[in-house]
Amino acid sequence: MTWPYEIRGAVPADEDQLLDVARHLNTVNLPADREDIRGILDHAQKSFAGTIKEPRRREYVFVVVDRLHERIVGTSMIVGQLGRRDAPYIYVDVSEEERYSATLDKHFRHVVLKIGYSYNGPTEIGGLIVSPEYRKKPEKLGLLISCVRFLFIKMHRDWFRDELIAELLPPLEPDGTSHLWNALGRKFTEMTYAEADRLSKKNKEFVKGLFPEGAIYASLLPQEAQEVIGKVGAQTKGVEKMLRRIGFRYAWRVDPFDGGPHFTAPTDEVVLVERAHEARVTQVAARDAPKTRALVAVEQSAPPFFRCVYAPWTEAHATGVLAKDAADLLAIGEGSTVWVLPLE
Repeated sequence: MTWPYEIRGAVPADEDQLLDVARHLNTVNLPADREDIRGILDHAQKSFAGTIKEPRRREYVFVVVDRLHERIVGTSMIVGQLGRRDAPYIYVDVSEEERYSATLDKHFRHVVLKIGYSYNGPTEIGGLIVSPEYRKKPEKLGLLISCVRFLFIKMHRDWFRDELIAELLPPLEPDGTSHLWNALGRKFTEMTYAEADRLSKKNKEFVKGLFPEGAIYASLLPQEAQEVIGKVGAQTKGVEKMLRRIGFRYAWRVDPFDGGPHFTAPTDEVVLVERAHEARVTQVAARDAPKTRALVAVEQSAPPFFRCVYAPWTEAHATGVLAKDAADLLAIGEGSTVWVLPLE
């Protein structure tokens, strides 16, 4: 077996297993709630099938499957566009303001927060979760299920925006407490962080209706709240490192609920988007398979619509040699067209 895993589009039958994966993080993109998971999978299936006609309203869910145990062990998502008239992209701009008094000879640098809204926002990459027992495996499944999103974006570049965004989790308490929310958001909504985070997935009107429009000086907040603004939590440090390596940068914007940083990049300047390309299989190698590896993907007209493996692949002039096990899994042969993202 060339690679004991497969990456594919999620399907409604994945409900139970995807719910199990979601419980490891329970984010707004992938909440640990059966009804929500069912809705997410239905939306993803319609997105892959193209029955949602407006590409920017589509949301794609990818899963990585342990083929030996027939188990979903990780997932990631692409949200076609954040920010529409019915659901704005809401963020908090972070800036610095300096103050000096000659009389007192005192100088202060203040962090200033101001809420913002966009109705024509970027494409989001999110929903990245890998089951704990698979995070340290040598196959680097977290990296692969993350990278597959950039391959898919290149495959359908005109479906996606010219800017990509990733919203990373900040440091949270073990029970999920957000110090920033308790110090700020809760004062204006009388909702817990969990309640507000959950509601915001379906309806963001309460944020625009209740949050203050003017500048807020972070120095007025408790120290524990100030310390999480724009900081990356331990569980997403690896994601931050990968994003920076491929061209993302901190946008000096944070999540209005927990202060988690937003990282952005021009879509066509992301290294993995640039590197992904179409190719033709000229040879299927049963023996002496190629030693270099790449994500190799195909699309099909029926569920799961998208399938991908991390396979031995050698390329020259947009043609390549693919390992036989991978070709069999993808149900392709010599002369087939594939999409490739080299990772070595």
